[in-house]
Amino acid sequence: MAKLNPIRGGLLRKSNEGMRLFVMTIIGMVLGFLVGSSFPSVRITKVQFPSSVISYVEDKNTGVATQALLNHAWTTTKSLERNKSSTNLNETSKIYVPTNPRGAELLPPGIVAAESDLYLRRLWGNPSEDLPFKQKYLVTFTVGYAQKENINAAVKKFSGNFTILLFHYDGITTEWDDFEWSRQAIHISVSKQTKWWYAKRFLHPDIVAPYEYIFIWDEDLGVEHFNAEEYIRLVKKHGLDISQPGLDPDRGLTWQMTKRRGDREVHKVTEERPGWCSDPHLPPCAAFVEIMAPVFSREAWRCVWHMIQNDLVHGWGLDLALRKCVEPAHEKIGVVDSQWIVHQAVPSLGNQGQPTSGRAPWEGVRERCRNEWGLFQSRLQEAENAYFKSKGIKSSNSTHK
Repeated sequence: MAKLNPIRGGLLRKSNEGMRLFVMTIIGMVLGFLVGSSFPSVRITKVQFPSSVISYVEDKNTGVATQALLNHAWTTTKSLERNKSSTNLNETSKIYVPTNPRGAELLPPGIVAAESDLYLRRLWGNPSEDLPFKQKYLVTFTVGYAQKENINAAVKKFSGNFTILLFHYDGITTEWDDFEWSRQAIHISVSKQTKWWYAKRFLHPDIVAPYEYIFIWDEDLGVEHFNAEEYIRLVKKHGLDISQPGLDPDRGLTWQMTKRRGDREVHKVTEERPGWCSDPHLPPCAAFVEIMAPVFSREAWRCVWHMIQNDLVHGWGLDLALRKCVEPAHEKIGVVDSQWIVHQAVPSLGNQGQPTSGRAPWEGVRERCRNEWGLFQSRLQEAENAYFKSKGIKSSNSTHK
């Protein structure tokens, strides 16, 4: 029997082993491709590590530190892979809550804080212990420093149940800290703006929601015969959602409705000059208070805030439309006679106007007030007409009735 050459046999064996290795490599690559394509792909374009970790690895260059870094990267990658796989397999696990506030639909309802407040909080300690006491009511004054003594007297008529908020139209704020109460008050300062400009921007109903009643007052009110806690008691007693204190009949009186009656706690109707009232239940004979010292329930303010126009800053005409926000208006709007004030008619904000063509600053301000009144009435009427038309209802000029 012939024998193989040992050298030649060794070469054949090495050749066969190389071929098997080559074939196995090809098969492995094909299987790897097929298996890999059957799983959701995870694209990791870049893995960002904290600079402190990178610095540590570069400085120490130890196998332990490097291994820990690799383990962290592997864990992160696998976590991303699991999350994406879960998302692809179960799209219904996404959060979408259409009843959440607009813009918060992707949040679980339990984390949504739809309302806020004006309560002052500490910078330290447990948040749950910040507020041992929460004020129930809010009073705002739009002020200039020249009226500081009058405002000081007014603030003292409001108990600790009230949050005090001052809107400063003259830019002077820190000087008010001469009064001790001012250090606990909230101060917002924007030059030459009216209280309705401030109210529209800083008294959103979701911000003042904790307060049962909101007072939005001018700075020139005499309060010698006024007590805020007693006023609140009477408002609740008589079911008033929109109200104001009665006005001294001898000072700054425009309408009969807001004139103080000395023989009662509250009145809701009055008699005006002949021809002024087409209906005894409508303004200015009922369902009406002025804009100098209005007081709103939380529910009424939510409606009134939406009616305030962004560009009509003086609020003229708003008083005649307040009735749109409560029903029946002639029962829920009234004047508190036994807690009365004096309108001193100080034209301090009017003097912040611009003198033009030889006219005093207040004249231009007054002219804009009148123009805004007409604009507001037109907008309200047009809005009502458009609504009724969309419903196929013939308009009845309800704005003026």
